[in-house]
Amino acid sequence: MNSPTPIHVALIMDGNGRWAASHGRERVWGHTNGTESVRACIRGALVAGVRWLTFYAFSTENWGRPAEEVDALMELLCDSVVKEAPELRAQGVRVKVIGARGGVPEKVRRHIEQIESETASGEKLTVVLAINYSSRSEITRAASQIASKALTGELSPVMITEQTLSDQLYTAPMPDPDLVIRTGGEQRLSNFLLWQAAYAELYFTPVMWPDFDENHFNEALAEFARRERRYGR
Repeated sequence: MNSPTPIHVALIMDGNGRWAASHGRERVWGHTNGTESVRACIRGALVAGVRWLTFYAFSTENWGRPAEEVDALMELLCDSVVKEAPELRAQGVRVKVIGARGGVPEKVRRHIEQIESETASGEKLTVVLAINYSSRSEITRAASQIASKALTGELSPVMITEQTLSDQLYTAPMPDPDLVIRTGGEQRLSNFLLWQAAYAELYFTPVMWPDFDENHFNEALAEFARRERRYGR
């Protein structure tokens, strides 16, 4: 029987720039206001009993945005670590970061390590931030690591399974997402958790990310509860 509550919810936070433009403001203003939506989803997840919540915070493709926007996003990440860590600890939330850390500025890496350390004892909910993340790069990296093990004789090629690859992903040993939510009206995964979301329920909403509140999050959970998951059977 399907559980009415997803264990793992992943979110593609889209629409910040368009929301800001609709208010006659710069794109960065949308990202700044979107932090309240992150807080709302965390509150909703804690109440509903969701155990994992993954946010697509910054993709590898996002480096192609204007330098001012990228710099502002990096600063926003660092500022959020300082401001949010105490409340997250009080809520019993643990923060985990996935992605290619070597490709982000040193200051951001320090803040990533800081919030992971300061929230390590959280047991109610794990919030995962995908930063400098690309699913195709993640899978390529995993395949390379498996090939290296096969070359050294550490792993026999005939013993390679789906689980072997899953174990080499950034997300190991996290559970796969049950529900992927994308705001902003677009209906695609945009290189996010492609392997992990193979059987996830997809929920698309036209609501722009800065307007996405706890009620919208609960609506997505309610829609998930109405669906029947058959996993190809």
